Amino acid sequence: DVRFPVQYVIRPHSGDWHDYRGYAGTVAGGVIKAGDEIMVLPSGFTSTVAAVETADGPVDEAFGPMTVTLRLTDEIDVRRGDMICRPHNHPTVGQDIDAMVCWMSETGSIAEGNKLVIKHTTRTARALVKGVQYRLDINSLHRDDSAHTLSLNEIGRIRLRTTVPLFYDEYRRNRTTGSFILIDEATNNTVAAGMILGPAT
Repeated sequence: DVRFPVQYVIRPHSGDWHDYRGYAGTVAGGVIKAGDEIMVLPSGFTSTVAAVETADGPVDEAFGPMTVTLRLTDEIDVRRGDMICRPHNHPTVGQDIDAMVCWMSETGSIAEGNKLVIKHTTRTARALVKGVQYRLDINSLHRDDSAHTLSLNEIGRIRLRTTVPLFYDEYRRNRTTGSFILIDEATNNTVAAGMILGPAT
């Protein structure tokens, strides 16, 4: 499953490279090589990989966790935060997700109605906690369905809605596209780490 979150769009302004356009990032899954057909999310535009380049020059192929720059055969609109993948094997696109999170803040707890920043691959968005479904006892693996908050070092299942669509896989399939962190808007501190279970049900 090719997963390539775009981190930077490279457009040198030198006259020697006036027509150069590359998309830099870290391979999050699969193998990418010149000649591969790709799709860009969220636009759905398709193209073909013209070259795979590193700081040391072109390479035959790239795989995780290599940092590379991709050049495409077509000039299509690609931006930071977009996802390059295979046309017929792309991640889930959605704004409502179920996830397991570990709460890491001493100063508060996570509960329904909380508004946080979510950082997922190269995308950053705001997220609303739609609900805490249960707290997990890590010793007995018992699910406490009566729990509606998570405090320091507690793990539980929550439902999130994000302001922009995320391009994700279940954590069990891809640890990079299936994980995220939550950040407190006021302090900019990381308050939780999460694993995506799938679309909210």
